[in-house]
Amino acid sequence: MQIKPIVRALTVAFSIAVIAGCSSTGGTQGGESRGSQTGSTTGSGAESRGAGSGGQYGSTSGSESRTGQQADSRIPNVRTIYFDFNRDTIKGEYESVVMAHARYLRANPNADVVLQGHTDERGTREYNLALGERRANAVKRFLNIQGVSNSQMSVVSYGEERPEARGQSEDAYAKNRRVVFSY
Repeated sequence: MQIKPIVRALTVAFSIAVIAGCSSTGGTQGGESRGSQTGSTTGSGAESRGAGSGGQYGSTSGSESRTGQQADSRIPNVRTIYFDFNRDTIKGEYESVVMAHARYLRANPNADVVLQGHTDERGTREYNLALGERRANAVKRFLNIQGVSNSQMSVVSYGEERPEARGQSEDAYAKNRRVVFSY
């Protein structure tokens, strides 16, 4: 049936509108407070699951980022989104990027994407592989809700094995907590 994708798109659009209307305007510019992260860490400093409470994908702001908003026939320029420490939820600031990829994939049903999950070096190898997979699957779920076919997407986790930035600073760690869209 052709009605199912339309109903799904309308449901998602309505949900986003409700979330945007109810979003808080308080907090920091980046929407995070490094000193008050919830979740626990083990003695080795591992990232904990930290699925957190609230929405699965964060909320959108009234002024969506222009990045990632491309014509449907071109692969979006921004192909990396970043995650908070201990989190596998998509930040609100990256929703427009993921939406642009969803538009591209819907408009190009023969296109395939590999969602590559990455973490920083803190934690065990096994834990980081699982966290990278959870991050990539969160993006896959978001794309699926936007009408992208499961057959167009695959997930791979590299954990801490392929860092974007070397070093043990918070800046390097933040650059390594990511999902990369690989076409």
